[in-house]
Amino acid sequence: QVQLVESGGGLVQAGGSLKLSCAASGRIFGINVMGWYRQAPGKQRELVADITSGGNKNYADSVKGRFTISRDNAKNTVYLQMISLKPEDTAVYYCNADIRERYYSRGITYWGQGTQVTVSS
Repeated sequence: QVQLVESGGGLVQAGGSLKLSCAASGRIFGINVMGWYRQAPGKQRELVADITSGGNKNYADSVKGRFTISRDNAKNTVYLQMISLKPEDTAVYYCNADIRERYYSRGITYWGQGTQVTVSS
């Protein structure tokens, strides 16, 4: 069974930094896209950033220049470095990955349990 386990959330003052990590484990043949989403209270879940297995990155406009996504394919891990954090970045951050369990399998989307990021003003 595949699992995504996130870490690195917490409370930080505006202007501060945090780094999130998400490690995938279990039966994994390959991982296509890995990404981070967030959901603030009363709002829909939104894409923050994602990265392909080849390293192509995509960011939401609201985080460009402040957040950096990266991944370590050998460790099946994706990271989100966040700097210059703002109160509006406060949300639960979810890791997402499109995972192939066998060489002949189609990708299946998995989600992490979420990690809280709170930015105080």
